[in-house]
Order: sequence, then C-alpha cells, then structure tokens
Amino acid sequence: MPPVSIQRVLISESVDPRCRSILQENGIEVTERQNMSKDELLAEIKNYDGLIVRSATKVTAEVVRAAGALKIIGRAGTGVDNVDVDAATKNGVIVMNTPGGNTISAAELTCALVLSLSRNVAQADMSMKAGKWDRKKFMGSELFGKVLGIVGLGRIGKEVATRMQSFGMRTIGYDPITPPDVSAAWGVEQMSLEQLWPQCDYITVHTPLMPSTTGLLNDETLAKCKKGVKVVNCARGGIIDEEALLRALESGQCGGAGLDVYVEEPPMQRALVNHPNVISCPHLGASTKEAQARCGQEIALQIVDMVKGKALVGAVNAQVLASTFSPESHLWIRLGEAMGSVLRAYTSSKQPYSKVQVTTLGRGIHASPQSRLGQVCICLADVLFTLQVSRNHEEAMEGLDSAACVVEVSLCGCGYKALGSVQAGVPVLLQLDGCVFRQPVSLAGHLLFFKAESSPQLLPSVTGALAAGGVEMESFSASAASGGEQWFCVGMSSLLGDLASLRSLVKEAAQLTV
Repeated sequence: MPPVSIQRVLISESVDPRCRSILQENGIEVTERQNMSKDELLAEIKNYDGLIVRSATKVTAEVVRAAGALKIIGRAGTGVDNVDVDAATKNGVIVMNTPGGNTISAAELTCALVLSLSRNVAQADMSMKAGKWDRKKFMGSELFGKVLGIVGLGRIGKEVATRMQSFGMRTIGYDPITPPDVSAAWGVEQMSLEQLWPQCDYITVHTPLMPSTTGLLNDETLAKCKKGVKVVNCARGGIIDEEALLRALESGQCGGAGLDVYVEEPPMQRALVNHPNVISCPHLGASTKEAQARCGQEIALQIVDMVKGKALVGAVNAQVLASTFSPESHLWIRLGEAMGSVLRAYTSSKQPYSKVQVTTLGRGIHASPQSRLGQVCICLADVLFTLQVSRNHEEAMEGLDSAACVVEVSLCGCGYKALGSVQAGVPVLLQLDGCVFRQPVSLAGHLLFFKAESSPQLLPSVTGALAAGGVEMESFSASAASGGEQWFCVGMSSLLGDLASLRSLVKEAAQLTV
C-alpha cells in the first residue's frame, strides 16, 4: 500500500505507555490529553492528523468535520461504536481498531460473571460483609450439564465457549457470519435465535451494537426463554433492553444478570444495577494490564505500518481505500477482495492464518502510478485477513501474458493460492492451488468451488445434487488438466442450503456469494 503521512497524533484517553513510545520512535509527534470535554476536543482536534481513543471519547460527525487534517482514527480496543464510521468514511478518514487485543480479558470476565451468577458469589460476599451467615439463602446450581447460549461467535464468543465447556456446559450459539462447521469445530452447535432462546439456562451476548442487535434481548425474546434464565452482557450496552430486563428480573422470568456495559455509562437510572439478582461491573471487560498493554502497542504498530506503507491492519472502513484509487483500479480492488473471499471460504475450518503473501505480475501493474494494483490487492488482503501481508513483484510468469495478482495464505503448515486478473472489465479467477481453469471463472454471483477426481460421472452427479436442493447450475468451469484431483467451479442460481449432499461426491467444497 502507498505510505500515509502521519506527523502528529492526539491520544485522548489513558493507553499503555508503549503506545506513545512506539509512535515517537518512528518520528511521530504525540500529545496526550485526557478527560477533554466535547468543546475542548473540537478545538484541539484540528491540530492533528491522527487520533487514538478507547471507549470514552465520542468521535462524532461534528468532531470529524472539525478535524480538517485528520487521516486516521485508531481505537485501542474492540469495536468502534463510539466512532461515527460513516462520517469518517465520507471525509476520507481511515478507522481502525485492535479486535484481538482484549479478547482473552473480555472472555474471562464473561466466564467470571457466569460462575458468579451460578453460585451467588457477589450477593454472599455482601451478606458476609454485613455480618450475616445466610448459607440457605444463597443456594446455587452447578454449571455441569447446563446449556449456555452464545449470541455472536467471533473471537470472544469462541474463547467463552471453550472455557465454559471445561465446566461441562453444552454450548449452542447464533452468528450470521461464522459458518456452522467452523463453530462446530469449537464445540458450538449453531441454530436460529428462535431455536436458541427456549433451550438456554444462561445467555451471553458478544455482538457489535448496531440497529439489528439493539434490544436483541427484549420483552418478547426474554418471554421465549426458560423461566429463570440468567443473562450476561460484556459486549455493548443496548444489546439487552434494560427496562425489559428489569421487568423480567422482577417477574422471575430472568433469574439473574451479569452486566459490564450499559446504555448510559455510568448509568444514571440505578434500579437495574441495584437489583439483588444483578451483578454489576463498571465496564471492566478490557481492564486488565495485559489487555491494555496489548491494545496500546497494537494500535501504535498498526499506525506505524500504515505510515511506512507496509500494511493496513484492522481497518473497518475499506471503502476509504477504494476512494483513493482511480476508477480503473476499482476492478482490481474487487479482484483482491473476491480472491480473498474464495480463499477464506474453503480454508475457514483450518484457521488461524499464519501468513498472507501478495504477488503482483506484469510490468505495468507495478510501475504505473495510476493503477497501484499491487497496493490495492495488499490493502484488500489486509482487511480480509486482519494479518500483516508480505508483498512481492515479478515482471512475468510463464504462460501469462497479462497483468495479474496472486494471493497466497499459509495455515496449519499448508499453503493455498489463488491467481486472478481483470479481463474485459471483469475480475476473473485463473488458477486455484495450481489448477488452471479451462475458462476463467467470473468472480460474481453465487459460486460453488469443489475439489474432486475428474470423471465422466462427476458433472451429472453434482448437477443432480444441486437440483435436489432447488438450485440451478448457471455456469461450469473445469480444470484444464485431464485427470486426477482438480478444482471445479459452478455458478449457481442461489447458494445451496446444505453442502452435506455433496460430501460423497467431492473431497472439498465451499460456496460463497461475490
């Protein structure tokens, strides 16, 4: 990616001292000003081209507009709901976070709250401090054999699942993005929310706060749960409707709640916090020495890498990248994004990735200041894989007479490679793991990739499986090789509901929408 000039950075909240040191060691001037009012921030921000925040600073559209020179907003932590990302995008400001920095700390606090709810630890402690000895009052229940529902199966949800399984809990979950076979590898059975609610003894939420998740647990959904269900929120205030939760606690529909986040922080309405069956914390999810050190260092290193043109890790508004390139380059942005999506689709069960390498091919692709194709592909790979990308350029490749881009990922000791180009204004895939497609695969629409032994019976069998699932075949691309295991691609009218029907026909299969 092209280097980005960042000369002055404002840190508006307390972060690990290494954050400041790393930036200064790389020639960036740093100012730390904590606890600024809105007016003070509006007056100060115009002097900086970088801003680092945690969760308390509200970077509103007004703040973004006031910052005429701002190029980067770095959130030292997970989530960016205190940043108006849309306003930043409209003003060409990159927003990045450190999504993995506080994963372990947030997961451990979630588990601590589940444990405390099961044995009334906080309430028993308060009773003891009041001079009482109420053994019968604080009868608890074992976690062994109970069902934990996890809404949101990202990094934190996964860590919570693996830890609570050690207590013998059955873990079920919901996530619209994580494939069911991936979460199944962690021991989490995915299902719809309608199926999940009535099964849970405990529910924990780990989603971002957005319109679709605001008030996710409300009067209606709590009523569908088991009577006495216990809920935990260490994600974002507002995912659980606080008034509905209070009503459920008072009626006994909810048996207890562990809360670390609130709609208003600190909460001015104290009825929920003061309820005897609620364990409250003042937003401590990332408040460990380890998490703060990790987040502070990671955001500084990410900014330094961006300044040096090495990588762009953790960017949440990739469209800012697109706006910096010419219209011709947008096709290559789509190519990089599509190839990354193909590789992720069929390696999702094999994560985590250990390395990403992008190689550009052809004389014009590297030298042309208009296209910057190598940088575009690198940016997109960074965004897709949230991992630093190595880059390389080669002037030519045998059998290839046009500019192209290769994306390679390494994981579990194995390498996976996609080679693509832009032909007649269309991003196409030319090769997958060394298999050259006889006809380039147009990277658009609903696509099914599968690996199988080439045979005359293969295509009719796959067509029949698709038809049985109500899916029509719209295109077919085969390998140019004559025999052995090869990759094939089918363009479909819609995604297949279940890939299980193909398992007996092929060695590997993955589907995606581009």
